[in-house]
Amino acid sequence: MAVKIKLKRLGKIRSPHYRIIVADSRTRRDGRAIEEIGLYHPVQNPSRIEVNAERAQYWLSVGAQPTEPVLAILKLTGDWQAHKGLPAPAPLLQPEPKADKRALFDALTKDGGEESKGEAITPKAKKADKKADEAADAAAPAESTEA
Repeated sequence: MAVKIKLKRLGKIRSPHYRIIVADSRTRRDGRAIEEIGLYHPVQNPSRIEVNAERAQYWLSVGAQPTEPVLAILKLTGDWQAHKGLPAPAPLLQPEPKADKRALFDALTKDGGEESKGEAITPKAKKADKKADEAADAAAPAESTEA
């Protein structure tokens, strides 16, 4: 019996989360598992990856084959390198939390509240001014051709 380490999909349609499982290679994706050894939540920011390293090492040592997505996860956590005897990867970096856009906007509007009141930046041109400008532009080339 061939044993695989693969992902079992859970969650709603647009919010998937996975469990890292050890199962017979003939079982379906969300079928019966021998053991659950971890979690993977790709939608969270940053992605949540939890792997029971001890159990992962055991299953790799007895010949369980990871699927491609699980292999990528095991390489991120360093379990694959530990199994192969390679140097450990750099630790996963946690990105800094992003600044709240609403707070930034409020801070900018408080500083420049006198200047901006929600109006257009460029002044509105009146129709009479536009017609006068167009007439002046049309008359200017006519004068230059006569000279």
